[in-house]
Amino acid sequence: MTCTQNRIVLGRCLVISLVVLTSVFSTTTATYAQVASGNDWRVELITLRVANKPISADTLDERNLSQLYNATQLYVPRLQEPLTIEFGAPYAPSAQKLRYRYKLDGFDANWIYTDADYRRATYTNLDFGSYTFRVEASPNGNYWFGTRTIELDVAAPLWLSPWAIAFYAALLIGILVGVGAIISTRRQAIHLLRDSEERLKLSLWGSGDQLWDWHIDTDELHRHNTWRQLKTFPEDGIRYGDDSGKSNIHPADIAKVRWTLRNYLEGKTDHYEQTYRVASNKGWMWVLDRGKIVTYDDQQRPRRMTGTLKDITPLVTAEERLKMLAASITNISDGVCIYDAQFNVVETNQSFTRITGYRRDDMIGRSLRFSLYSPDHLEQIKQIVQQQGTWHGELEDLRKDGTVYQMELTLDAIRDESKEISYYVATFSDITDRKNAERELRRLSNTDTLTGLPNRSYFQVSHSNLVRKRIMHALLLFDLDDFKKINDSLGHEVGDHLLMHVAERVGEVGRPQDTFYRLGGDEFILMLEDTTDVRVITSAAKRILECLSQPFHISGHDIVVSSSIGIVVYPNDGQSSQELLQNADTAMYHAKNRGGATYQFFNESMNKNAVRRLQVENQLRHALRNNYLQVHYQPKVSLRSNKFVGLEALVRLEIPEVGVVSPADFIPLAEETGLIIDVGERVLRQTCRDMREWVEAGAVQGRVAVNLSAKQFLQPDLAKRIMSILQEEKLHPSYLELEITEGVVMDDPERAIEIMTELNNLGIHLALDDFGTGYSSLAYLKRFPIQTLKIDKAFIDDINGAERDRNMVASIVAMAHNLGLDVVAEGVVNLEQAATLNNLNCEFAQGFLFAEPLRRENFLAHISTTLATLKNNP
Repeated sequence: MTCTQNRIVLGRCLVISLVVLTSVFSTTTATYAQVASGNDWRVELITLRVANKPISADTLDERNLSQLYNATQLYVPRLQEPLTIEFGAPYAPSAQKLRYRYKLDGFDANWIYTDADYRRATYTNLDFGSYTFRVEASPNGNYWFGTRTIELDVAAPLWLSPWAIAFYAALLIGILVGVGAIISTRRQAIHLLRDSEERLKLSLWGSGDQLWDWHIDTDELHRHNTWRQLKTFPEDGIRYGDDSGKSNIHPADIAKVRWTLRNYLEGKTDHYEQTYRVASNKGWMWVLDRGKIVTYDDQQRPRRMTGTLKDITPLVTAEERLKMLAASITNISDGVCIYDAQFNVVETNQSFTRITGYRRDDMIGRSLRFSLYSPDHLEQIKQIVQQQGTWHGELEDLRKDGTVYQMELTLDAIRDESKEISYYVATFSDITDRKNAERELRRLSNTDTLTGLPNRSYFQVSHSNLVRKRIMHALLLFDLDDFKKINDSLGHEVGDHLLMHVAERVGEVGRPQDTFYRLGGDEFILMLEDTTDVRVITSAAKRILECLSQPFHISGHDIVVSSSIGIVVYPNDGQSSQELLQNADTAMYHAKNRGGATYQFFNESMNKNAVRRLQVENQLRHALRNNYLQVHYQPKVSLRSNKFVGLEALVRLEIPEVGVVSPADFIPLAEETGLIIDVGERVLRQTCRDMREWVEAGAVQGRVAVNLSAKQFLQPDLAKRIMSILQEEKLHPSYLELEITEGVVMDDPERAIEIMTELNNLGIHLALDDFGTGYSSLAYLKRFPIQTLKIDKAFIDDINGAERDRNMVASIVAMAHNLGLDVVAEGVVNLEQAATLNNLNCEFAQGFLFAEPLRRENFLAHISTTLATLKNNP
């Protein structure tokens, strides 16, 4: 077919279809018009059936009195049988062709469709409540009309009636109230329990106790409120730990802990309680361990036991302290008596009974009193104690047997927390024996035990009183000349007897008002009171010298002594006791310098000399502390060859800002004070050090001479000291020569020979210094192990002016040569002296002609120049 033909056919089909649709639409429209034209019709509810039985609306409830057709609300009791509602549209045109649909809002989710033959809706077991039933009709199922609605109120069952609900509500409220009350009571009980537990915990924490819970059947131990210092429970081997022997319980307590615990577990005791020591990180701590069985099994065997540990270390410490204090008070050597606030006795100790003789029962209730003192004195003591809290003093009282004793009493007030006095404590000691001993010691302390004379301490007190009262008096201070020689030669026993005889003789010299004292050693002092008369003073001094000049017959020896007396007069010679005694000592020292056996009044020049002497001593000590001592050297020269053959070390003292101190000033003082030992050792050490350096450098030859003082020479370990210095300074002994003065060796020749021999055996050369100034015995001289003899400067000074001195030198030189000794002349100052000594065959000399004593740094250069000059001018 052609396209045109197709278009014609299609057009025709569309026309036919349009005609058909128009016809149908017209018919349908007419039908809808017919249905819709009856706007006053609706679907009606015809019948209400229950269990397929029609029921009239008025029979259901009085609220359904109107006809079902006109009802808008229907009240239906809740039934178990099916509920059927029949409906129809009797007034609708073509009612037989209508279709229906219904829906029960609140029950049906969608519309339910039915036809004209089945016009009913059936529901079973509707729940109570309100529903809306809707029903509509439609001729063809596309458009719905005639909607009929009715509110359906399904009655609730009796148990859901308002009264039932009210009852339920009341019951529920009652139940809720009851439950609330139960919950509240339970919460309150729980709260009370928690409070109780909290209080228990706080109580345990506050008390510091540790709670333990021991499950015996499972052997479990729980602890609460544990202590930091005790991390491990006490290991008794029953509750905790094992019985191997290792335990933190004190070894002395472990046995009793186990014994007590076993006895309780076996039913032998009602409860368990024990105190013991356990190791902590702070040492041993005391604990109180308590426990009780709280649960038994069917056989009445213990299953559970609980208890506490309490730290009682402070209590035990306090108890031990109280026991210690009680024991101390009970057994203390001092008497203790405790009084109440009214001074009535409440307690005494054993020493109270021992001292006084009164037992405790004799004293309880008695008031404080002292039999030998007036009531006024006792009241004064009480007032002092009440006001000041304490009183201390010495009193006398009567013992029970009536004897008098002396006591040292302390009375203290004890106050309570309100600062009121509750007790008085009296502590006292019996000082009767001590007072007697003090009196005896006072007598002995003021008396010289050897002579029976008043001693130095008594003199100081008596003399100070005279000065304080400005009473004129004179002091005659004296000692015995050369008393040391008597002690050394005849013995100290003879010396002591001599002092006793001196005390007897001189004691008769003074007047009745004068006092004679022994100050110590052989030093005595006679104090002439109430006089400054020179005639009285000199008369007493002469009588002392005269009585002492008579021989003393002691132990078969006739001993003659002399004395040197120093005299001072108050107030001319001093204003204090110390100053007067010092000036008297100065005067006595000058009397000795005059040869002894005389007296010397003090004057200003003596004081200046004494001050100078003290000044030099202080300077010497200062020099020793600060190493201001210096060693100078003087060469020793051969007179035949004018060659340097040795040197002598001489000590010099030069203090900064003071200057040079003469050896004549400090050497004797060093000898007297004993400082010469320190001075001598320092000089020897420095000399050895310098000599070693010069010998190693080849700068000197021969030996260096060092002087030994008297005190050095008499040291028991002299040789050991010298060899120690030589070894430390590394100098051979052959380079050292020791010079010993004639006076030193002749004081004790035998001892001197022994010491010199020991030094000589060490390889040290020895020289006898200042020969000719003493009283050397030729018998000893030949025994002295010496190699050199030194002629004193006193003989050299006038060797060319006095023939006697020249002959003396010649004799000394000849004697020395005969003994095989070298001779050294000291103090050579000019060539004439050197020539004379050479002609007298004296080998060696030293003096200012060759060199003055020189410092170490100047010595070598100076001697080389000086000796070269001497060689050119022989």
